[in-house]
Amino acid sequence: MEEHKVKIIDIDWATHDVRRIVTEKPQGYSFIPGQATEVAINKPGLQEERRPFTFTSLNDDENLEFTIKVYEPDGVTEEIGKLKIGDELLIHDVWGAIQYKGPGYFIAGGAGVTPFIAILRQLKKDGNVDGNKLLFSNKKAEDIIYEDELKDILGNNLILSLTREDNNNYLYGHFDKQFLKGHIDDYKKYFYICSTAEMTEKMVNMLKELGIDDDKIVMEE
Repeated sequence: MEEHKVKIIDIDWATHDVRRIVTEKPQGYSFIPGQATEVAINKPGLQEERRPFTFTSLNDDENLEFTIKVYEPDGVTEEIGKLKIGDELLIHDVWGAIQYKGPGYFIAGGAGVTPFIAILRQLKKDGNVDGNKLLFSNKKAEDIIYEDELKDILGNNLILSLTREDNNNYLYGHFDKQFLKGHIDDYKKYFYICSTAEMTEKMVNMLKELGIDDDKIVMEE
C-alpha cells in the first residue's frame, strides 16, 4: 500500500466537534468525489492507527480537505482534535466509498454527510445540482456540518431534521417511512445513503418497502 506524508496547512472547527483539515496534496494523487482513504497521524505510536476518511475537497483542488468528527474517548479522532498547522498525516491508497450515478436523494445522518459534500460541490461546479435533494438528520442544530454551504448549493432541496432538539427552524424527529414518502417525488431516481450501520439498514429496508429497486440504492462499498 502506497503511503504519503502530508503536512497540515490549515485546520479549524467546522462544528463544535468536527474538524476541517486541509493538507498538502501529493503529486499525481487523484480521487473521485465520494471516495476515501485511510489516514493516520504521523506521531509515535499513531502511524499504524489508520482510519477511513472521505475527501471533502475536489480532485481539481490544489490541496486535500478532510472533515472529521472527533469522538471521545477514541484514541485516533481524539488526537485529531489536538492537531495543529504543521503536524503531518499519513494517507494511503484511494478506495471505493460512494460514487455518484445520477440525480437522486442523498440520505445522511451526522458525519455520514461527508462523502456527499464532495459530490455536491462537484455537481455545483459542473452546473448539475438540479434533480438532487439531501435529507440530512442531526441530533441538534449545532451538529449540522457546512449548513450555510449546503443551503447555497441545494436551496429548498436541503431538508434538515433534528432528533434531540425541537427548533422552529428545522424539522423534528427521526426519518421514518412517512417522512421519506413526504420528500420523495420520483421513485425511479437513485438513493444514496451514508450514516451509522443501524440507520443505513433502516433506510434501506424502508426504501425497499416503498418499492425502490436494489440497483437504485447506493451505499458505501
